[in-house]
Amino acid sequence: MPARLFLSSGDLVADRRFEFARDLQLKGDLPAAAELLEQAIELAPNFVSAWFTLGEIRRQLGQREAAIAALCAAREADPDDRHGAGLRLMQLGAEAVSAMPPAYVQTLFDQYAPRFEAALVGDLGYRGPALLFKAVLSVRASAKKPAFFKRAIDLGCGTGLAAGAFAKHVDRFTGIDLSPRMIEKARSTGLYAELETDDMLKGIASKPDASAELILAADAMVYVADLAPVLAEAERVLVPGGVLAFTTETHDGEGVIIGEGLRYAHSAAHVRASVAAAGLTLALLEDLSARNEDNVPAPGLVAVAVKA
Repeated sequence: MPARLFLSSGDLVADRRFEFARDLQLKGDLPAAAELLEQAIELAPNFVSAWFTLGEIRRQLGQREAAIAALCAAREADPDDRHGAGLRLMQLGAEAVSAMPPAYVQTLFDQYAPRFEAALVGDLGYRGPALLFKAVLSVRASAKKPAFFKRAIDLGCGTGLAAGAFAKHVDRFTGIDLSPRMIEKARSTGLYAELETDDMLKGIASKPDASAELILAADAMVYVADLAPVLAEAERVLVPGGVLAFTTETHDGEGVIIGEGLRYAHSAAHVRASVAAAGLTLALLEDLSARNEDNVPAPGLVAVAVKA
């Protein structure tokens, strides 16, 4: 993953105390780190990075109420919530699960872009595009239809890994991603006829009816709390017989939760219900992991839906 986001307080002494606190946190001395962060906050009361890190440490120490207070202060200091304090609040049960702050997602992937493929494929064993490709081939073979598509849309396209997996089977790719730096990387591949900087829902909503034969979302739905709006727009944009294929992380409970990695996990029942509500037919839903987390396959789903 990218280096931890740091937003300077504007106070040199406070920033230095934050750096010392981070060193202590990494060494496992959480109480001492928390004390230094509190000193930094005394010097710079709106020091968002210090508030967020203090919240993380209080959470690690099992001090739930103190963690919630610090995370709320972090979000108040930065209403755009580039650190994702609101996601930790959801995780702690202090707030209901809701959409991710767009600024958090953009900041995360702008940071991530320079080493995205090395980290995702090399460090996390990412295999989402290959799983989607195999799943789409299987569904098309079962339907006795060719796996070739004139127009495809790659939602949350990142650097172009999914487009690369499907390149020989698609005539024209449009990529959509919220991160300008990811879009720059995707453009350098030459795989896309069009690239747009936008979130997935706004991007797909801007497309004409029946304008794509294939829509992909590889490791992108993990940043979407409510699948229904995106799937409904995908159904509108697909031609009859068109295919939507996506991966997501999952869990054994109900509905949607925030996982430890600050990504959404959707239950299988939630995926089925969302696909049905969009008017699509679920052709395939398999328990397959698209990536590792702490060197263990993260529980995941591969879904392929078809428009009647």
